[in-house]
Amino acid sequence: MSQQETHGFQTEVKQLLHLMIHSLYSNKEIFLRELVSNAADAADKLRYLALTNDALYEGDGDLRVRVSADKDKGTVTIEDNGVGMTREGVIEHLGTIAKSGTAEFFKNLSGDAAKDSQLIGQFGVGFYSAFIVAEKVVVRTRAAGEAADKAVQWESEGEGSFTVTDIVKESRGTEIVLHLREDEKEFADDWRLRSIITKYSDHISIPVEMWEEGTPERDGEDGEKIPATEGQWKVMNKATALWNRNKSDVTDEEYQEFYRHISHDYGDPLIWSHNRVEGKHEYTSLLYVPAKAPWDLWNRDYKHGLKLFVQRVFIMDDAEQFMPSYLRFVKGLIDSNDLPLNVSREILQDNKVTQAMRAGLTKRVLGMLEKLAKDDSDKYQQFWTEFGQVLKEGPAEDFANKERVAGLLRFASTHNDSASQNVSLDDYISRMKDGQKHIYYIVADSYAAAAHSPHLELLRKKGIEVLLLSDRIDEWLISHLTEYKEKQLHSVTRGDLELGDLEDAAEKAEQEKIATEAEDLVKRVQTALGDKVKDVKVTTRLTDTPACVVVGEGEMSSQMIKLMQAAGQPVPEVKPIFELNPTHPLVERLNELQDETAFAEWSELLLQQALLSEKGSLSDPSQFVSLMNKMLLSSFK
Repeated sequence: MSQQETHGFQTEVKQLLHLMIHSLYSNKEIFLRELVSNAADAADKLRYLALTNDALYEGDGDLRVRVSADKDKGTVTIEDNGVGMTREGVIEHLGTIAKSGTAEFFKNLSGDAAKDSQLIGQFGVGFYSAFIVAEKVVVRTRAAGEAADKAVQWESEGEGSFTVTDIVKESRGTEIVLHLREDEKEFADDWRLRSIITKYSDHISIPVEMWEEGTPERDGEDGEKIPATEGQWKVMNKATALWNRNKSDVTDEEYQEFYRHISHDYGDPLIWSHNRVEGKHEYTSLLYVPAKAPWDLWNRDYKHGLKLFVQRVFIMDDAEQFMPSYLRFVKGLIDSNDLPLNVSREILQDNKVTQAMRAGLTKRVLGMLEKLAKDDSDKYQQFWTEFGQVLKEGPAEDFANKERVAGLLRFASTHNDSASQNVSLDDYISRMKDGQKHIYYIVADSYAAAAHSPHLELLRKKGIEVLLLSDRIDEWLISHLTEYKEKQLHSVTRGDLELGDLEDAAEKAEQEKIATEAEDLVKRVQTALGDKVKDVKVTTRLTDTPACVVVGEGEMSSQMIKLMQAAGQPVPEVKPIFELNPTHPLVERLNELQDETAFAEWSELLLQQALLSEKGSLSDPSQFVSLMNKMLLSSFK
């Protein structure tokens, strides 16, 4: 008995189909590329499953994709004899977008057709591209190894719903029939389809076939009989693994098209590297760095990794064991001669061959990025804007390549007074002052907070460059990146400023004189503030601000405390070191106060101001406001 059910599309699919049907893709012919690509993937997956269960081939091991058109009916059919789908699989895969980040994706749609088509392409929605040209789509499919009566038909006009019906299908695999819209009938032409396949699907290693009509018997020019030929399916693409061809034989266009095939990205990659390794381990890699970050890059469920082939046999998608997490944006494939065909994710985890290939591939990607940074700074800046935050995870994760990753990092800096992160550590070192031993940096909640921090006053006066770090990951990064090319990284908000040879003898003598003269003031403030502070000192880092707070060497910074609290981790109480600028008019007035109650209140106010400037918030803002109001009132008397 035939069982027919009608289902509603997932909300996101409805929105997407609406956009598709209104032709947001400026290049409509890509629907065929997407559907042929999906069909080839289905064939690859069957080949892998058949390694352990040969019966899935059902006596037919010649995998292929067939494309045909019917001008009279106005249809295009894409058929494969791959793995096929079950009824549950059809409902799941053709009724929902099985990808995270959908809400973020739709939030970014602007209504501008050109921009939105780029976003859709970035999102990767292969099957639904059928509705760019079709008013109705019918899918007939049977999973490999299932009985003929276990097949299913999916049908939709791309509106709000789709129907699923049980059918009988003798052959395994999937057949997609597109009923073209009236104004898209050009695609029901064999020559048109042939040119699209040659353009987009040449690199696919599965044969893509089209029907070639036979010819009747006819007379030749010299009167001889030319025998009739039978119609046959003819292969339209090269059907050889692109990565096994010589680099010199592959065009940039073919590399770019192959990238779109394996990544389901709409745009071109930023850079790529095709490499064959021979020796102790033999493998071929083809690695791409995308031009745009995917929507779900920061999602915990984001699947990353390379496509794994063993001796040209597809094994798995997203083999994350070959690429460290901080390079998870890299797309591509690896084809190994050293791994067994029945390799699993568990075997890959602890496999010495895998570890050796991972180390080699990591170095290759870092080399690609170093070359890009050296040869094309604008293009590298484009990469950094998209993936810089991910790359910052590198020094903590990859000790062996810490120095190389550090060389690829980019920061904002006081050198160019811009929030743009375009200063490398090498740039910074090349501009260091004579006698400067440290790379100075500050971590704050925002670029503005870092750039206007009072901790920079003396350094600005001396013309010493400071790196301005304001990304959430920066405190984590800096805790693992303590030096670069034998130069220590030093926080301007931690411990002593340590200017060393950058201070001359006269300046040191002046500071010591000020500190000696302010000893009584420091003791009074220490008494007034009690256990609210760890220590009170005379500052060496301020010129225009009355006071600041710093943390001691080895203690947790305010930024790290915020990170830990955001992650729900308990944090120890850290009392600040309170530094006073005795030459500031406010502190001079404070020193003149004889009323100890007023002195204590002013000391508290200066401490609260310094904490607010450093942390961006206070644990008890109402107490601060109350104290501020009290002081304002008393100043009017």
